[in-house]
Amino acid sequence: MDEKIAAVLEAYHERMRHENDSRGRGGRDWSDGALLAVGPDSGQLINILARSLKAPNILELGTSYGYSGIWLAEAARAAGGRLTTIEIADHKSAYAHDMSAKAGLAEYVDFKVGDALEIIAQLAFKLDFVLVDLWKDLYTPCLDAFYPKLNPGAIVVADNMIFPGGEDVERYARAVRAKPKMTSICVPVGSGLEISRFAAD
Repeated sequence: MDEKIAAVLEAYHERMRHENDSRGRGGRDWSDGALLAVGPDSGQLINILARSLKAPNILELGTSYGYSGIWLAEAARAAGGRLTTIEIADHKSAYAHDMSAKAGLAEYVDFKVGDALEIIAQLAFKLDFVLVDLWKDLYTPCLDAFYPKLNPGAIVVADNMIFPGGEDVERYARAVRAKPKMTSICVPVGSGLEISRFAAD
């Protein structure tokens, strides 16, 4: 991890600490302004998983303010791949783009703003890695949309499986485990990650 990336990640981490302190003091509702990020442990893990692939096409569903995208863009650069990240809110995507530029990673990322299902349908390439971290009611519909586009050996990671959890992520867990040629496990990293792999043959 070079100095530019480390500095950008530390800026995100400082923002996370500030938001956590504010919530602990009964501060404002951070539902839109908060990072809502995967966190450092999950960030490191998705980076390692994405780096394990050769020239991966990486898809991120839910850019938010760009924290997990830094980890994935760094993996894309290291592995000779590319990240496509989708966000419904243009101001969040713009912030994420600025942070990726500060990290020296913007040239490895395609930022898309709009409806995730519509954009997935328009993708003209196969996928090697997918991070699912958007509104939870979209987890299963997005899975159904990107599943036909998975390359053999593709890895899919979904966040928030343990916290906050809920019916939508439980439905996703059942759905991904029922897909043909998928092997899946939930690991207690960060807020809980469902890590799935599409069979290589």
